[in-house]
Amino acid sequence: MSEKVTKKAEEVAAESNESVETAENTEFASTLTKEERAAIEAMPYEEAREKLVQAVQALEAGGLTLDQSMRQWEIGEALAKRAQGLLATVRAKLDAAQAEQSATAATAGTQSNLED
Repeated sequence: MSEKVTKKAEEVAAESNESVETAENTEFASTLTKEERAAIEAMPYEEAREKLVQAVQALEAGGLTLDQSMRQWEIGEALAKRAQGLLATVRAKLDAAQAEQSATAATAGTQSNLED
């Protein structure tokens, strides 16, 4: 993949992470440990999505104390933010690749694209 695509994806991911950190710092004190947050941040999309489904199911099933419910909610929020960040990165890569393709489409099949 080109450097432009990679750079754009990194920018989108960084913006997503910055807004997540700002929101977390202003809303409430986290009950998740640094290790738990690091584990979530390292998860691939599929794992984050599956664990998010599990957290939602636990909340929907009921029977949790208020503290347990809040913890499940916080875990779910962190997992949702991770999944959204990964999707945003993929979207940025696709957008950048499409933009690059559009930029080169004008000269595709012409002599000018062979001159570089």
